[in-house]
Amino acid sequence: MINLEMNDTEKQIKSTGTHKQGLSRRRFLESAGLIAAGFALSPGKTFGMPAYIPNLGKPNSLFKGVQIGVITYSFRSMPGSAEQLLQYCLDCNISAIELMGTPAEEFAGAPSAPPRSKDAAERKAAMADYRKQMAEWRAKVSMDKFEQLRKMYSQAGVSIYGYKPDALGINNTDAEIDYAFRAAKALGANQANVEFPKKPGQTSRLAAIAARHKIKVGYHGHLQETFDMWDDAIAESPYNAINFDMGHYVAAGYDPIEFINAKHEHIVSMHTKDRKSKANGGANMSWGEGDTPIVQVLKLMSQRQYKYPAAIELEYPIPPGSDAVKEVAKCVEYARRALGA
Repeated sequence: MINLEMNDTEKQIKSTGTHKQGLSRRRFLESAGLIAAGFALSPGKTFGMPAYIPNLGKPNSLFKGVQIGVITYSFRSMPGSAEQLLQYCLDCNISAIELMGTPAEEFAGAPSAPPRSKDAAERKAAMADYRKQMAEWRAKVSMDKFEQLRKMYSQAGVSIYGYKPDALGINNTDAEIDYAFRAAKALGANQANVEFPKKPGQTSRLAAIAARHKIKVGYHGHLQETFDMWDDAIAESPYNAINFDMGHYVAAGYDPIEFINAKHEHIVSMHTKDRKSKANGGANMSWGEGDTPIVQVLKLMSQRQYKYPAAIELEYPIPPGSDAVKEVAKCVEYARRALGA
């Protein structure tokens, strides 16, 4: 374990129980609540901004060299068009994202998903037909709309560093996989991310297609994460990489700081959340209430100049009276204060 000096933020940390790495819950909510309250939209189409951002209305979540981002899955409880997601980022002061596939594909004119039928057989048939339509669409779609989406986000001050479409699975065609990397490049991303595959040979298949476009594949893990889970894939190709989730890693019973120190060269992005350890039940918690060493990890990234983004993934229950945007904004503020920015 690294010995990291404490700053003023960490001196506010609770000294008992599993809260040693988190900010005082009461003091944190007081300040974060005040900041979140300032995120209301201005009249008309003008975007609001927190008072502490002196950058002409554009978001800036790069704190002490650490890029705080968000995976847009975090806003799944709210309407999720590409335009709406951009507004959420501005409201939260987020300047970099891992973009889920559906909003980008809808923006680009993809076929609409069928309504959910109550009949299981009808639902299965409809989804099979929809998957066929999507495969055909992905194989032929122009990248013009993806480039337009990139420009729209970029002009607002938000970069897209990662793309996660439902097009990199074992049942997807090679043309769909090729599309995923073409779209990632058009969006400005350096990685296309996917859940770690169970089928042997899939990481080699993905890496071979990724190499054509010079885009990394970031493999994401859940509770199956272990210290050496990614080693074989990384040995196969320099285009295979790690989309690390330190919250899941803690819930699986491991130390993320040890992992990051050993594997940082192969991490292309990291999901950031607070979970209880395996011994304490593994629950998703509001930041500062779990066992995940968020403060220590962010400080380590700053001190060691690790350049992969730390993406907020909102998975704890949203409190009554709040919403995903307000909760992500609290996480951004937590990270900013943790880094002393």
